[in-house]
Amino acid sequence: MTLSVAMITVDTLEPISLATWWATNLGGTIVAENDGFFVVVALRDGGPAIGFQKVDDPTPGKSRIHLDLASPDYPAIVDTLVANGATKLGDREIPGGGFGWTTLTDPAGNEFCVSGGH
Repeated sequence: MTLSVAMITVDTLEPISLATWWATNLGGTIVAENDGFFVVVALRDGGPAIGFQKVDDPTPGKSRIHLDLASPDYPAIVDTLVANGATKLGDREIPGGGFGWTTLTDPAGNEFCVSGGH
């Protein structure tokens, strides 16, 4: 038996606006809106889709699952994301150096990380 990631789903109060933000910043396309209840973004690289599900009360506190994104334009892409509405929480590094990343939040407060690759 094998398993693959089909979709990463984010609970949100505003699925369409958050899906639009992610689609814009990942170069994706909104492929389903489902009357604003469950919005699906397909990624250009064929990776797993990202779903945005309308909930009345998103789970508070730190996310237990988050997106790790990579870009050859890191760290400059961080400035673009911030200009587009993300909030930078801080730069991080594995103890001893060698690998660094930046933690941000999207406009709804969901954490994600960006690095130069793995």
